[in-house]
Amino acid sequence: MSILESAGLALLRQIDPEVAHGLAIRALQSGLTPMPRPVVSPLLQTRVAGLDLPNPVGLAAGFDKNATALKGLSRAGFGFVEVGAATPRPQQGNARPRLFRLTQDRAVINRFGFNNEGAQAIAARLGARPAGMVLGLNLGANKDSSDRAGDFAEVLRMTGAHIDFATVNVSSPNTERLRDLQGADALAALLAGVMAARAELPRPIPVFLKIAPDLSGDELGEIVQVALAAGLDGIIATNTTLSRDGLRSAHAHEAGGLSGAPLFEKSTRVLAQLSQLTDGKLPLVGVGGVSSAQQAYAKITAGASAVQLYSALVYDGLSLVSRINHGLIELLERDGFTHVADAVGTDRDKWL
Repeated sequence: MSILESAGLALLRQIDPEVAHGLAIRALQSGLTPMPRPVVSPLLQTRVAGLDLPNPVGLAAGFDKNATALKGLSRAGFGFVEVGAATPRPQQGNARPRLFRLTQDRAVINRFGFNNEGAQAIAARLGARPAGMVLGLNLGANKDSSDRAGDFAEVLRMTGAHIDFATVNVSSPNTERLRDLQGADALAALLAGVMAARAELPRPIPVFLKIAPDLSGDELGEIVQVALAAGLDGIIATNTTLSRDGLRSAHAHEAGGLSGAPLFEKSTRVLAQLSQLTDGKLPLVGVGGVSSAQQAYAKITAGASAVQLYSALVYDGLSLVSRINHGLIELLERDGFTHVADAVGTDRDKWL
């Protein structure tokens, strides 16, 4: 990390987290954010659900909710970028404060509630995206919708022509009863609508499902069966957790979803379970607590074909992306792998 980046992060951590996040987005928009050179290596190149990725390290949804910083993010060294979540209509989200740093735990709690400018505005920005980036959108539902399941399909219809993949997000804890849509029957109906909407697009794109880390083994088994039956292209594991085990920070008991370092072990165990349940039939994306090359590699060897970051950027900055990719090259070479895909799932049993 450069002195400039370290100083900037220290300054941002002195102000309100949501204000700091807005300043980070504006810095990316203006081109003022220092960017490390992208890490290029044949060891890192991989193909996930038909998407050719220059490296397996992606940006998770939630950082750029409204797709306003695509130009800056396209230069940050990510293998792929996911924006959103987007809902059909603009939505204010929950009342502030709704974002909390847990510095002692290297964690974050948020209860945003799908605040965004709506699918129409986001679609216009997606249509003007920079060339060369692999770009996806997280699909959400309006809080006051009479047909939340239908909202996911509607967002895909409005935006699908401009993206490379879409993620169905039924795992946010910040919209009341949204996680109920993870139940087998409700999820099957929802996904049927989304896949029908995909069939209407000018070109087919992969559709992923993002799940919560707080599911039982039986619930994971049901989700895998539904995902396979629906023809989904992959699963993203996991979203934020409602657990508060072992936290030390002052904001530990704030309502909302917990992300960051405390989520790493829990989300990786869920990932390994999914890897066992899917038995190679669906690619998996590992999310939750990744802040080093070693942790990214652990996700990959537990079963992830790619990983995503978000909360760690609060503490380590965008240079973390290149540091992880450099570290992954070293780890792959150490273990004798010629491609990152060869490492997927090789240490899964450790997490079961």
